[in-house]
Amino acid sequence: MRIAVMGTGGIGGYFGARLAQGGSDVVFVARGAHLAALRERGLTVQSKLGHVSLPKVQATDDPSTLGSVDVALIGVKLWDTEAAAHAVSAIVGPTTAVLSLQNGVQKDDVLRHILGSETVLGGVCYIASTIVRPGVISHTGTLQKLVFGEYDGRRSARAEAFLEACRRGGIDTELSLDIRKAIWEKFVFLVGLSATTTTIRLPIGPIRTNPRTRRFLLDIMREVVAVGRAHGVALSAEYAEDRLVYCDGLPAEMVSSMYHDLERGNRLEVDWLSGGVVELGQAAGVPTPVNRAVSDILALHANGKPKA
Repeated sequence: MRIAVMGTGGIGGYFGARLAQGGSDVVFVARGAHLAALRERGLTVQSKLGHVSLPKVQATDDPSTLGSVDVALIGVKLWDTEAAAHAVSAIVGPTTAVLSLQNGVQKDDVLRHILGSETVLGGVCYIASTIVRPGVISHTGTLQKLVFGEYDGRRSARAEAFLEACRRGGIDTELSLDIRKAIWEKFVFLVGLSATTTTIRLPIGPIRTNPRTRRFLLDIMREVVAVGRAHGVALSAEYAEDRLVYCDGLPAEMVSSMYHDLERGNRLEVDWLSGGVVELGQAAGVPTPVNRAVSDILALHANGKPKA
């Protein structure tokens, strides 16, 4: 299976490396120092599940040179979704699946608008990973799961083939027959983790053990559930409480990618996370005061640290 990874960051780099380790023909699309390191030294993943060392990988900054692929994984930040969709259009063939590993619940709307509904698979991933230096990805804990599926619920040939490729690479994988619900389930947890770890500037361990910050986390997730249900997603009324229990089982040191971005002075995805909850809540007539507070608190950091 020929796979292109558009955006070889913590997520794209991790899953792309596992797929390559499993025998798939993987091409990594990257830029800058990271691209240079991939070309010179390959890609390394540091993980408690076993390190991956790929001394030689295919890497480029120009997807148009690749020809058509079986699967294109989108791993760029949310503000780059439209540009990434236009870039991968050059490698989309009649049966190509474009699968976003990005955060948020509005990402696939952008992809479908540019690439067509029949091209896009829905997907979410669960992992804490980041680039620690060019060419090296660090995976925190042991959680690494990829859930994907066709939006019409079919078990298509392309989905089954990608499922097998993931399993060969040692990726915990699930083929969902209700991928829209699965995406919202991830969104509930992700917004909670991102909002709390970034505004409080601490990992999930102390947040979930302090009664006041634990309640803050729960209230954020309850708002996401209420908005999702108002938009017709089949989430249970108690799903936020379920995700709070899930958070209790996470590594205490776990933080969100948005936390890492804040620490590094990078642009934040808050406008698509808590900000997205506010926007979708307004459309459905659901109040979201806690997520609005998170969005407002991070507003001065949303575009990254101002350059001198």
